[in-house]
Amino acid sequence: MKKLLAAAATFMLLAPMLGLLSIGLLVNPAVLNQGNCIASGVILGPIPDSLQVTMKDGYTFTLNKQQLTHAGTIITVGANTPGVGRDGILIALMAALTESTLRQLANTGTYPESGSYPNDGNGSDHDSLGLFQMRPQSGWGTVAELMDTTYQARAFYGGPDGPNYPSPRGLLDIPGWQQMDKGEAAQAVEVSAYPDRYQNYEPVARTILDTLTRNNSGGSGVPGDTNIPETSRLVFPLPTGSYVHTSSFGPRIDPITGEARLHSGTDWAAPDGTPIFALADGLVTYAGMVDGYSGQITIEHTIGGEKVATKYIHMWAHGIHVTTGDRVTAGQHIGDVGSSGHSTGPHLHFQVHPGGANAPAVDAEPWLAERGVEGIDAPVGGGPGCTS
Repeated sequence: MKKLLAAAATFMLLAPMLGLLSIGLLVNPAVLNQGNCIASGVILGPIPDSLQVTMKDGYTFTLNKQQLTHAGTIITVGANTPGVGRDGILIALMAALTESTLRQLANTGTYPESGSYPNDGNGSDHDSLGLFQMRPQSGWGTVAELMDTTYQARAFYGGPDGPNYPSPRGLLDIPGWQQMDKGEAAQAVEVSAYPDRYQNYEPVARTILDTLTRNNSGGSGVPGDTNIPETSRLVFPLPTGSYVHTSSFGPRIDPITGEARLHSGTDWAAPDGTPIFALADGLVTYAGMVDGYSGQITIEHTIGGEKVATKYIHMWAHGIHVTTGDRVTAGQHIGDVGSSGHSTGPHLHFQVHPGGANAPAVDAEPWLAERGVEGIDAPVGGGPGCTS
């Protein structure tokens, strides 16, 4: 009876939150090329024949369709495992890239029978097998199980429904994994002798995830411009630790006029002259003073296969460091924080427009958080209101 009462109380507390969650459709892992809607709100699109990717250290290489198909399996299993989400999928991709470069490896030196299962080559690291180089002797599973890519993905994610619960631990079994650096979280599962390798593959994992999937929330459905290649990474537009969140997207009272109006962007106060970075690779479509008094840069991007524009507002004229027609890369210094135009103090007013610069803006904060942007601080309240 006590358990029933506790369960009822828990449901009453969670019901409002649960009502906000969208319910996705389950995906058959065998069907990876039909644009299926999966549980996390991500749509898995066609698997390309190849994909060029760049690591954090600048090294570029090409993944083939077989490797990308394995990535699709990891994405599908993660999307249908409660609690994983987009960040968990990203961590799993980083781990598999680091351990096997997304190859299902046999190990005939230790387990001759592993060569009789479908594989992408032969590895020789101790008794490790498969995408995540899991070891039968460590309890991850039998040879037959570990030569199954879906089983390996389930084992990596772990959790109460994982095949090895409670040990060895999968990602969901690591306390506080959501707050860890993604490379640190991958290492917590893999327990590698080389713990610093995983971070180098984070941009690659992001490119794979953005290329192979579409997200139901905040997406425009407008295909990216063929002249603007898919971005390699996403970088927060201000240096870590340099800014304070002062105003969010949505209706509010204008701090200058006192009138109710829609605030179409997100404001982060920062010292005058603080560098502003391009969120993603893209093409500058406007750089100058709007109506002669408010500095603005507009950049068009291709993110997740879709057209997205970002706008950076309130720079002084001398603080704009790009010109219309320039091609920029993610993290490039494009301008400096200022206080031109309708502004109460130095800050960056930042807008995201899925569908392009002429499409409506969306709330940048959840949009950025959902995509795991590099270098983002936890939002901090306080400070004067700043507006455009």
